[in-house]
Amino acid sequence: MPYHAIGFGVDVVPGRGPVIAEPFTSTADLERLRDLSDVDIAHVTQTVDLVVKELEATNTPLIGFAGAPFTVASYLVEGGPTREFARIKTLMHTEPLLFDRLLERLSEITVSFLRAQVAHGARAVQLFDSWAGALTRDEYRRFALPATERVLASVADLGVPTILFGVGTGELLGLMSSANSSVMGIDWHVDLDEGRRRVGGRPVQGNLDPARCLGGVDAAVQGAREVLVRAGRDAGHIFNLGHGVLPSTDPSTLEAVVRVVHDEGTAGVG
Repeated sequence: MPYHAIGFGVDVVPGRGPVIAEPFTSTADLERLRDLSDVDIAHVTQTVDLVVKELEATNTPLIGFAGAPFTVASYLVEGGPTREFARIKTLMHTEPLLFDRLLERLSEITVSFLRAQVAHGARAVQLFDSWAGALTRDEYRRFALPATERVLASVADLGVPTILFGVGTGELLGLMSSANSSVMGIDWHVDLDEGRRRVGGRPVQGNLDPARCLGGVDAAVQGAREVLVRAGRDAGHIFNLGHGVLPSTDPSTLEAVVRVVHDEGTAGVG
Protein backbone atom coordinates (compact mmCIF):
# COMPACT_ATOMS: atom_id res chain seq x y z
CA MET A 1 0.00 0.00 0.00
CA PRO A 2 1.51 3.36 -1.03
CA TYR A 3 0.20 5.05 2.13
CA HIS A 4 2.39 2.85 4.27
CA ALA A 5 5.30 3.73 1.99
CA ILE A 6 4.85 7.49 2.51
CA GLY A 7 4.69 7.07 6.27
CA PHE A 8 1.01 7.67 6.94
CA GLY A 9 1.03 4.85 9.47
CA VAL A 10 -0.86 2.00 7.84
CA ASP A 11 -0.48 -1.56 9.10
CA VAL A 12 -2.26 -4.65 7.78
CA VAL A 13 -3.57 -6.60 10.77
CA PRO A 14 -4.27 -10.32 10.10
CA GLY A 15 -7.98 -11.04 10.28
CA ARG A 16 -8.91 -7.36 10.20
CA GLY A 17 -7.19 -5.57 7.33
CA PRO A 18 -5.56 -2.14 7.02
CA VAL A 19 -5.44 -0.24 10.32
CA ILE A 20 -4.31 3.37 10.67
CA ALA A 21 -2.61 4.40 13.91
CA GLU A 22 -3.48 8.10 13.50
CA PRO A 23 -6.54 8.52 11.27
CA PHE A 24 -7.13 11.56 9.06
CA THR A 25 -9.13 14.20 10.96
CA SER A 26 -8.13 17.70 9.86
CA THR A 27 -6.46 19.95 7.30
CA ALA A 28 -3.15 19.40 9.06
CA ASP A 29 -3.26 15.73 8.08
CA LEU A 30 -3.05 16.68 4.39
CA GLU A 31 0.66 17.34 4.99
CA ARG A 32 1.08 13.67 5.84
CA LEU A 33 -0.08 12.73 2.34
CA ARG A 34 3.07 13.72 0.48
CA ASP A 35 3.85 12.89 -3.14
CA LEU A 36 4.69 9.29 -3.91
CA SER A 37 8.23 8.79 -5.23
CA ASP A 38 9.84 5.92 -7.14
CA VAL A 39 11.96 5.16 -4.09
CA ASP A 40 8.87 4.77 -1.91
CA ILE A 41 7.52 1.94 -4.04
CA ALA A 42 10.72 0.35 -5.27
CA HIS A 43 9.70 -2.90 -3.56
CA VAL A 44 6.50 -2.91 -5.62
CA THR A 45 8.07 -2.09 -8.95
CA GLN A 46 10.86 -4.62 -8.41
CA THR A 47 8.22 -7.25 -7.74
CA VAL A 48 6.36 -6.22 -10.89
CA ASP A 49 9.60 -6.60 -12.86
CA LEU A 50 10.08 -10.14 -11.53
CA VAL A 51 6.50 -11.22 -12.18
CA VAL A 52 6.45 -9.76 -15.69
CA LYS A 53 9.64 -11.65 -16.51
CA GLU A 54 8.11 -14.93 -15.29
CA LEU A 55 4.95 -14.33 -17.34
CA GLU A 56 6.75 -13.50 -20.57
CA ALA A 57 7.09 -17.16 -21.58
CA THR A 58 3.31 -17.61 -21.71
CA ASN A 59 2.50 -14.07 -22.85
CA THR A 60 0.29 -13.71 -19.79
CA PRO A 61 -0.49 -10.08 -18.96
CA LEU A 62 -0.01 -8.68 -15.47
CA ILE A 63 -2.81 -6.50 -14.10
CA GLY A 64 -1.76 -3.64 -11.85
CA PHE A 65 -4.11 -2.34 -9.19
CA ALA A 66 -4.84 0.40 -6.68
CA GLY A 67 -7.54 1.38 -4.26
CA ALA A 68 -9.90 4.06 -5.56
CA PRO A 69 -9.73 7.42 -3.75
CA PHE A 70 -13.03 7.10 -1.89
CA THR A 71 -12.26 3.62 -0.59
CA VAL A 72 -8.77 4.67 0.53
CA ALA A 73 -10.25 7.75 2.20
CA SER A 74 -12.64 5.49 4.10
CA TYR A 75 -9.75 3.58 5.63
CA LEU A 76 -7.71 6.69 6.41
CA VAL A 77 -10.62 8.52 8.07
CA GLU A 78 -12.22 5.56 9.85
CA GLY A 79 -8.91 4.15 11.02
CA GLY A 80 -9.68 0.69 9.64
CA PRO A 81 -12.46 -1.45 8.17
CA THR A 82 -15.98 -0.40 9.17
CA ARG A 83 -19.63 -1.26 8.55
CA GLU A 84 -21.05 2.10 9.60
CA PHE A 85 -18.90 4.60 7.64
CA ALA A 86 -19.89 7.15 10.28
CA ARG A 87 -16.66 9.16 10.33
CA ILE A 88 -16.17 9.35 6.57
CA LYS A 89 -19.79 10.36 5.96
CA THR A 90 -19.64 12.95 8.71
CA LEU A 91 -16.53 14.45 7.11
CA MET A 92 -18.16 14.41 3.66
CA HIS A 93 -21.27 16.24 4.78
CA THR A 94 -19.88 18.63 7.41
CA GLU A 95 -16.55 19.54 5.81
CA PRO A 96 -17.01 18.90 2.07
CA LEU A 97 -14.17 21.19 1.02
CA LEU A 98 -11.71 19.35 3.25
CA PHE A 99 -13.02 16.06 1.91
CA ASP A 100 -12.46 17.31 -1.64
CA ARG A 101 -8.88 18.26 -0.81
CA LEU A 102 -8.33 14.82 0.71
CA LEU A 103 -9.55 13.06 -2.42
CA GLU A 104 -7.46 15.33 -4.63
CA ARG A 105 -4.34 14.22 -2.78
CA LEU A 106 -5.38 10.58 -2.89
CA SER A 107 -6.07 10.86 -6.62
CA GLU A 108 -2.57 12.17 -7.26
CA ILE A 109 -0.98 9.38 -5.21
CA THR A 110 -3.14 6.75 -6.93
CA VAL A 111 -2.17 8.00 -10.38
CA SER A 112 1.54 7.85 -9.49
CA PHE A 113 1.13 4.32 -8.15
CA LEU A 114 -0.69 3.06 -11.27
CA ARG A 115 1.65 4.78 -13.72
CA ALA A 116 4.67 3.22 -12.00
CA GLN A 117 3.19 -0.26 -12.34
CA VAL A 118 2.51 0.24 -16.03
CA ALA A 119 6.00 1.64 -16.56
CA HIS A 120 7.38 -1.63 -15.18
CA GLY A 121 5.25 -3.88 -17.37
CA ALA A 122 1.66 -4.08 -16.11
CA ARG A 123 -0.56 -4.34 -19.19
CA ALA A 124 -3.84 -3.35 -17.57
CA VAL A 125 -4.85 -1.70 -14.30
CA GLN A 126 -7.79 -2.21 -11.97
CA LEU A 127 -9.19 0.40 -9.60
CA PHE A 128 -10.92 -1.11 -6.57
CA ASP A 129 -13.65 1.06 -5.06
CA SER A 130 -14.55 -1.64 -2.57
CA TRP A 131 -16.62 0.58 -0.24
CA ALA A 132 -18.44 2.72 -2.80
CA GLY A 133 -21.51 0.59 -2.16
CA ALA A 134 -21.91 2.39 1.19
CA LEU A 135 -22.87 5.57 -0.67
CA THR A 136 -26.20 6.80 -1.97
CA ARG A 137 -26.36 7.71 -5.63
CA ASP A 138 -26.17 11.42 -4.79
CA GLU A 139 -23.23 10.84 -2.47
CA TYR A 140 -21.39 8.81 -5.06
CA ARG A 141 -22.00 11.44 -7.74
CA ARG A 142 -20.81 14.30 -5.52
CA PHE A 143 -18.07 12.75 -3.40
CA ALA A 144 -16.55 9.72 -5.18
CA LEU A 145 -17.11 9.94 -8.92
CA PRO A 146 -15.04 13.09 -9.62
CA ALA A 147 -11.90 11.60 -8.07
CA THR A 148 -12.38 8.31 -9.91
CA GLU A 149 -12.79 10.21 -13.17
CA ARG A 150 -9.55 12.13 -12.48
CA VAL A 151 -7.60 8.94 -11.88
CA LEU A 152 -8.86 7.22 -15.01
CA ALA A 153 -8.33 10.32 -17.15
CA SER A 154 -4.78 10.68 -15.83
CA VAL A 155 -3.75 7.19 -16.95
CA ALA A 156 -5.62 7.23 -20.27
CA ASP A 157 -2.49 8.26 -22.18
CA LEU A 158 -0.77 5.01 -21.16
CA GLY A 159 -2.90 3.06 -23.61
CA VAL A 160 -3.65 0.15 -21.27
CA PRO A 161 -7.13 -1.17 -20.43
CA THR A 162 -8.63 0.06 -17.16
CA ILE A 163 -11.09 -1.81 -14.94
CA LEU A 164 -13.31 -0.18 -12.30
CA PHE A 165 -14.80 -2.43 -9.62
CA GLY A 166 -16.88 -1.96 -6.50
CA VAL A 167 -18.71 -4.21 -4.03
CA GLY A 168 -22.43 -3.76 -3.46
CA THR A 169 -22.54 -1.14 -6.19
CA GLY A 170 -25.41 -2.50 -8.26
CA GLU A 171 -27.41 0.70 -7.90
CA LEU A 172 -24.35 2.76 -8.82
CA LEU A 173 -23.27 0.90 -11.96
CA GLY A 174 -24.67 3.47 -14.36
CA LEU A 175 -22.86 6.29 -12.57
CA MET A 176 -19.66 4.29 -12.25
CA SER A 177 -19.62 3.49 -15.95
CA SER A 178 -19.68 7.22 -16.69
CA ALA A 179 -16.13 7.39 -15.29
CA ASN A 180 -15.05 5.83 -18.61
CA SER A 181 -13.06 2.80 -17.55
CA SER A 182 -12.44 0.31 -20.36
CA VAL A 183 -14.20 -2.43 -18.38
CA MET A 184 -16.73 -2.42 -15.54
CA GLY A 185 -16.34 -5.04 -12.83
CA ILE A 186 -19.65 -6.50 -11.64
CA ASP A 187 -19.89 -8.13 -8.22
CA TRP A 188 -22.13 -11.13 -7.52
CA HIS A 189 -25.06 -9.13 -6.14
CA VAL A 190 -26.25 -8.30 -9.65
CA ASP A 191 -27.01 -10.85 -12.37
CA LEU A 192 -24.46 -10.36 -15.11
CA ASP A 193 -27.02 -9.76 -17.85
CA GLU A 194 -28.65 -7.04 -15.75
CA GLY A 195 -25.24 -5.61 -14.93
CA ARG A 196 -24.41 -5.39 -18.62
CA ARG A 197 -27.66 -3.55 -19.22
CA ARG A 198 -26.93 -1.06 -16.44
CA VAL A 199 -23.50 -0.15 -17.82
CA GLY A 200 -24.86 0.46 -21.29
CA GLY A 201 -23.08 -2.29 -23.15
CA ARG A 202 -19.62 -1.47 -21.79
CA PRO A 203 -17.35 -4.55 -21.48
CA VAL A 204 -17.77 -6.23 -18.10
CA GLN A 205 -15.79 -8.46 -15.76
CA GLY A 206 -17.29 -10.95 -13.29
CA ASN A 207 -19.12 -12.26 -11.50
CA LEU A 208 -19.10 -15.68 -9.80
CA ASP A 209 -19.93 -15.49 -6.07
CA PRO A 210 -16.66 -16.47 -4.31
CA ALA A 211 -18.66 -18.54 -1.82
CA ARG A 212 -19.72 -20.88 -4.64
CA CYS A 213 -16.11 -22.08 -4.71
CA LEU A 214 -16.26 -23.32 -1.12
CA GLY A 215 -18.70 -26.15 -1.78
CA GLY A 216 -16.46 -28.22 -4.02
CA VAL A 217 -15.90 -28.56 -7.74
CA ASP A 218 -19.47 -29.38 -8.78
CA ALA A 219 -21.00 -26.37 -7.05
CA ALA A 220 -18.33 -24.02 -8.38
CA VAL A 221 -18.55 -25.30 -11.95
CA GLN A 222 -22.33 -25.03 -11.91
CA GLY A 223 -21.99 -21.45 -10.70
CA ALA A 224 -19.50 -20.67 -13.46
CA ARG A 225 -21.90 -22.06 -16.07
CA GLU A 226 -24.69 -19.88 -14.70
CA VAL A 227 -22.46 -16.82 -15.10
CA LEU A 228 -21.64 -17.80 -18.67
CA VAL A 229 -25.32 -18.15 -19.50
CA ARG A 230 -26.02 -14.72 -18.03
CA ALA A 231 -23.10 -13.26 -19.98
CA GLY A 232 -24.65 -14.40 -23.24
CA ARG A 233 -22.84 -14.93 -26.51
CA ASP A 234 -21.85 -11.32 -27.10
CA ALA A 235 -18.21 -10.30 -26.83
CA GLY A 236 -17.01 -8.08 -24.02
CA HIS A 237 -17.08 -10.37 -21.00
CA ILE A 238 -14.04 -11.26 -18.89
CA PHE A 239 -14.89 -14.12 -16.55
CA ASN A 240 -13.86 -13.59 -12.95
CA LEU A 241 -15.08 -13.95 -9.41
CA GLY A 242 -17.42 -11.27 -8.15
CA HIS A 243 -14.83 -10.35 -5.50
CA GLY A 244 -11.62 -11.84 -4.11
CA VAL A 245 -10.85 -15.50 -3.53
CA LEU A 246 -11.89 -16.54 -0.01
CA PRO A 247 -8.92 -17.81 2.05
CA SER A 248 -10.26 -21.35 2.55
CA THR A 249 -10.86 -21.93 -1.18
CA ASP A 250 -9.29 -25.12 -2.56
CA PRO A 251 -7.04 -24.14 -5.52
CA SER A 252 -8.14 -27.28 -7.39
CA THR A 253 -11.69 -25.92 -7.41
CA LEU A 254 -10.49 -22.75 -9.07
CA GLU A 255 -8.60 -24.83 -11.62
CA ALA A 256 -11.83 -26.66 -12.47
CA VAL A 257 -13.64 -23.34 -12.93
CA VAL A 258 -10.90 -22.08 -15.24
CA ARG A 259 -11.14 -25.24 -17.32
CA VAL A 260 -14.89 -25.00 -17.80
CA VAL A 261 -14.67 -21.33 -18.74
CA HIS A 262 -11.97 -22.08 -21.32
CA ASP A 263 -13.92 -25.04 -22.69
CA GLU A 264 -17.41 -23.55 -22.67
CA GLY A 265 -17.04 -19.78 -22.52
CA THR A 266 -16.66 -17.30 -25.34
CA ALA A 267 -14.22 -14.96 -23.56
CA GLY A 268 -10.99 -15.13 -21.62
CA VAL A 269 -10.51 -15.54 -17.90
CA GLY A 270 -9.72 -12.50 -15.78
